[in-house]
Amino acid sequence: MSSADNRRNVRAGYRNGGATVEGLIQNVDFSHPSLNDSLEGEIQAFLINEDQLHTYDDLTKVNPVTPTTVLKCLQARYSVKVFYTHAGCTLVALNPFQPVPDLYSLDVMKEYHYASQPQEFKPHIFIVAEEAYRNVQGQLEPVNQSLVVSGESGAGKTWTSRCLMKYYATVAASSSVMKSQDTVERIERRVLDSNPIMEAFGNACTLRNNNSSRFGKYIQLQLDRCQLLVGASVQTYLLEKTRVTCQPANERNFHIFYQMMKGATDQQRKEWMMSQDQCFAWLPNSEKTVEEDCFDETVEAMVHLGIHAERQQQIFRILAGILQLGNVSFSSSTDESQTCHLNFLQRAAELLCVPAEELQTCLRVRTLKAGKQNVLKPCSQAECSVRRDCLAKLIYAQLFEWIVTFINNSICADKSTWCNFIGVLDVYGFECFQINNLEQLCINYANEKLQQHFVAHYLRAQQEEYVSEGLQWSFVKYQDNQSCLDLIEGSPISVFSLLNEESRLNRASDAKMFRVRLEKELSDNGNISWDKFSKVPHFTVAHYAGRVNYQIEGMVEKNKDPVPAELINLFEKSDNPLLQEIFADKKTENPTNRGLSKVTVVSKFKNSLENLMKILHTTTPHYTRCIKPNPDCKPLTFKKEEVIMQLEACGIVETIHISALLFCHLILLSLLGSLLACLLVSQLDLLEDQRKKILSRCAFSIQCCWLRYQRRRRHTHRQSATLIQAAVRSWLVRKKVRRWNRAAGVIQNKWKKWRTLLKSLAEAELDDAKDVVEEDVPVLNPVVRERGSVQLSTIPEPVPVRGWPMGLALASAPSITVSLTATGFQKMMSAMASLNLPSRRGQYKVTTNQYTEELASIRAQPKGSVKLHCQRSPLLYADRHPDLKSDVRGFNEILLEKTL
Repeated sequence: MSSADNRRNVRAGYRNGGATVEGLIQNVDFSHPSLNDSLEGEIQAFLINEDQLHTYDDLTKVNPVTPTTVLKCLQARYSVKVFYTHAGCTLVALNPFQPVPDLYSLDVMKEYHYASQPQEFKPHIFIVAEEAYRNVQGQLEPVNQSLVVSGESGAGKTWTSRCLMKYYATVAASSSVMKSQDTVERIERRVLDSNPIMEAFGNACTLRNNNSSRFGKYIQLQLDRCQLLVGASVQTYLLEKTRVTCQPANERNFHIFYQMMKGATDQQRKEWMMSQDQCFAWLPNSEKTVEEDCFDETVEAMVHLGIHAERQQQIFRILAGILQLGNVSFSSSTDESQTCHLNFLQRAAELLCVPAEELQTCLRVRTLKAGKQNVLKPCSQAECSVRRDCLAKLIYAQLFEWIVTFINNSICADKSTWCNFIGVLDVYGFECFQINNLEQLCINYANEKLQQHFVAHYLRAQQEEYVSEGLQWSFVKYQDNQSCLDLIEGSPISVFSLLNEESRLNRASDAKMFRVRLEKELSDNGNISWDKFSKVPHFTVAHYAGRVNYQIEGMVEKNKDPVPAELINLFEKSDNPLLQEIFADKKTENPTNRGLSKVTVVSKFKNSLENLMKILHTTTPHYTRCIKPNPDCKPLTFKKEEVIMQLEACGIVETIHISALLFCHLILLSLLGSLLACLLVSQLDLLEDQRKKILSRCAFSIQCCWLRYQRRRRHTHRQSATLIQAAVRSWLVRKKVRRWNRAAGVIQNKWKKWRTLLKSLAEAELDDAKDVVEEDVPVLNPVVRERGSVQLSTIPEPVPVRGWPMGLALASAPSITVSLTATGFQKMMSAMASLNLPSRRGQYKVTTNQYTEELASIRAQPKGSVKLHCQRSPLLYADRHPDLKSDVRGFNEILLEKTL
């Protein structure tokens, strides 16, 4: 029996077993065989025109609203390839099970995005997406949005989530400015490339779906103040890691293993030790090919997200090592305490980069604590298999968490760059198989929480809002699943609390004893029951979608999820850097007690789910119900029984009825308003005329006041500006005068110091020439000495000397002979000015009437040749343009050094 058949059987048993759900709509019985005559007549009258049923794009227009009429409309629309239908606040999406590329093209996205009223278009998932996006643009509280995509496994939730992410990435890119276009496209690609990686590592082929998500995820698309996509983050919930080592009949392992087997090159197969004809115990149904077996797409997405080739190689070697670990077998022995024979161990150890001997020891020997000492005990064949499976599940789960963390680091934006988000929730659908265990209990518990959120937000809250607004409203009855949630998670006693208590006991679990305790503690809750004649310990829970039978055997051990400490210690020392990293993080999570985790599986899952519900309660939700038309995933095949069970389970009919009743109330109010308007039209005209006159006077008064206020304001501003300008000008003048005064004082001080320096220098140079050695020279003409002149050989009259120090030297020396040749106009003028020569063309040769060749100084007799530098001389009459190339003889070296 298939899972779908089993599910139909348990649901039929639930409806006929005395716990039937109450009527969904007041005065209407929705059980199919018991429709009353009048309602049946209305249904027949509605269904008589079947050609028009596909035109009902909103199920609130159906009259009467019954499961039969709703089902017929959906079937008619599905037959003409119309897959989306409005149902009040909810969008119903039927899975076509075939590609419909024109339905999700870029042109269709732009058409819905740029439409002024998208609700007037045909129902589409893009309408829901655009409504949420416009709520963010309009900053309507609560601004953050959540798109809740629910449905059974295979109903199309993953595809719908993909379409939503692609739509938002396109909308953000199309509404961005040019300068940020490249950034948006880069972010868009990274966000979208996270999908194939997570689906490869987290999805698998099951009986009900070729691409079934074996984990839940909530994706936050982060938007900045301009509503542009700047990043995203992914939160995951409860990966079904038991699928790595145990695959149900006719199902497969995770996609990534089959992608490696079918898409690897010969070189990669050699590196991963995976020959073409090798079979792996953990890869059943490998001959089956599905669309998701695309290894190149996964590798390309890894490259785009920044996982380089070396890191990819480390990942694939770990996965290959897990497959080789699955082929490790344990030989049977009469004495189970003896060591077990291990095969394929060497390959697994080499791929996982750990010593084969230590891996063998960890698998076949367990460490027990006896006080402060550790006791090594050989494992039995069954215990060795359990430890091997535990190791494989641990490695894969840690690798999956590392990949999710890496994706978040790659696509998540800094908190300062985004202010709002749109969340897309894609969780596993309700599951009911022949054998259900802890995984199905957690999955169905998550669906119960989401159903409660829908009931609380819409079915209950909407009706209470209508009553608070004064509408005459009769409450529509609906199925409330609070009692089922109390059974699973309630306090102080519930299935989860008893399961955690049993898991924390340091003893082997007993399924029969745990069943007895469940029956003793929870027998008062009507949502749990037991088959007393069954030999297999179990309990049955009446969920909102049907009754599910859960097997107790192995449930406690799965909840414990024990991890032997020696396994963690082994892989901390692995030569694979990635294994070192992920197991170091595992050690950090529980450093004190690594052998037995204190946090159980259900506790961790419950806490993460409660955090998710807090996020949903603070956002505006938008519901999309995905419906699976047939259990065999055949294109365009509609099975009424399958669809009607899903409609009843998720409360679609109640939603339609509430929305339809509200619509009727609004129509009646509109008609009543029209009648009153016709009766009071004349009175309203008079009131309107009077109102216009009063408004005109009020407007005139407001205009006068406003103009007066503006004039006064302009006058005040003008006065203020004048005052400010005057103050600034006076401040600038005072500042300039103070600066001038300071500059004048500085100049005066410098000038006084300069005059004092010149005077001191002159007095020092004009001191007594005691050190001058007098020579016997002819007596100078008294007239020349008295007048301070020089007698030149070519000029009969004495030439007065005016320049200083040349004049001083020539006039004071006892006997001086000067030969001076001046070339050039400026130098000739300088010489003429110093000696007061008559104007002559050509060169001048000045020779004194003394017979000594050298020039005497006031202080000392010059020795040798001395260069004259007068450019920076402190003396008043110094030559400021000396000839640097000519040698002037006879000046004091001390004076010259001071004037450099």
